[in-house]
Amino acid sequence: MKILVSVKRVIDYNVKVRVNADNTAVDLTNTKMSMNPFCEIAVEEAIRLKEKGVASEVVVVSVGSKACQETLRTALALGADRAIQVETEDHLDSLVVAKLLAKVAEQEEPELIIMGKQAIDSDNNQTGQMLAALLDYPQATFASEVIIENGEGKVTREIDGGLQTLMVTLPAVVTTDLRLNEPRFASLPNIMKAKRKPLEVKTAADLGVEVSSNVSVVSVTPPAQRAGGIKVGSVSELVEKLKNEAKVVS
Repeated sequence: MKILVSVKRVIDYNVKVRVNADNTAVDLTNTKMSMNPFCEIAVEEAIRLKEKGVASEVVVVSVGSKACQETLRTALALGADRAIQVETEDHLDSLVVAKLLAKVAEQEEPELIIMGKQAIDSDNNQTGQMLAALLDYPQATFASEVIIENGEGKVTREIDGGLQTLMVTLPAVVTTDLRLNEPRFASLPNIMKAKRKPLEVKTAADLGVEVSSNVSVVSVTPPAQRAGGIKVGSVSELVEKLKNEAKVVS
């Protein structure tokens, strides 16, 4: 069984994000970038399925500029077999990315597609669902457990009220939640081996996809600064402020 995993290059989750001076985008100058945390979980799950003998090959794919090859090499160091970069400009909308991934999936014909439920930069939580719709595949989102047996996937997913278990026939699209697994670290020998693993570069034209976007960013603004706290002299003063100023008690 072949597994296709999509990965995205984003600002490292430990970095404090800055907005540029004209409020048009996030300032990426000298900013540390890394693999989207949900994508790391997707890669880890695919590798675990291969280690269990369920999968025979793990292929990772990323859509973006040449810089995303670093992210693909990271996935190869973690245990993926080969990588595909779809070379485009960055910051495409979710539907265009889904269309590109759908064309890659049609060429690769994987039995399972695993991807993060969302990216921590745009936070849209759309691409996996759009990809499943374009391919007409069953989907299971927010997965916290994935079991593959007899051509079916048993997926436990997290919902507001608790847990839900779905059975999906393969091929299918699964998106990962935080509690699915704990991603491993790449060892130095595997990092060196990853440099020799195949990385194929395709373009949107190769895939026959028009990359014009229907979504544009109007403005980007940082969150409002939090006001400093104050000290009160008595319990009655605290209750008065909670009631009349904060309006959190009645």
